[in-house]
Amino acid sequence: MLPIHVSDHWPLSRALFLQILDDRCSDQFVCERIWERLGYVPRGDGWHAGPSTPADWADAFPTAPELIAERPASVRLTRSIPKQHKQLLKHQLGFTGYRIGELYPRRTRRATAVSWLLAWLMQQGEPLVETGPLAPELPVPENPVAGHPGDRPVR
Repeated sequence: MLPIHVSDHWPLSRALFLQILDDRCSDQFVCERIWERLGYVPRGDGWHAGPSTPADWADAFPTAPELIAERPASVRLTRSIPKQHKQLLKHQLGFTGYRIGELYPRRTRRATAVSWLLAWLMQQGEPLVETGPLAPELPVPENPVAGHPGDRPVR
C-alpha cells in the first residue's frame, strides 16, 4: 500500500466540520474529503480505487461510493470508525446531535462523515486546527431531505 500524505488532501479544520454539519456545502464536497483519504483517485469519469485504497473498500466499492446518498456506503463508513473515536464529534466539536425536527438521513450521514474525518485525524496524529479553507459556501437547503442542487437522492 502506498502512503497517503496528509499534505495531499484538502485541509481539515473545526470551521470546515461546522460548515459540513450546518449543511452549508454540497454532499459531493463532503464525499471527496473522505474519498481522498481512502485513497480513491479522480479520473475523467469519476473517482476510483487507487493503489492506497484499503482492499475492503476497493473490493466493495471499486468506484468511490456515494457516502451520503447510499445507505450501504454510509453503514460501512460508520462501522469503520474505531470505537475509541466514536465520541469525537461531542468531545472535539461539542456537537450533541441534531434536534428532532432536523433528523434527516442526509444530515445524520454528514455527521457520520465528520466523525470519520475526526477519527482519521486522530489516527494520523494530526491536530484539529480552528480554521482553514472552507467548501464553496451554499445556503442551508430549503428541503433538507433533497439537499442542495446536484446532491444525489438519499436511498
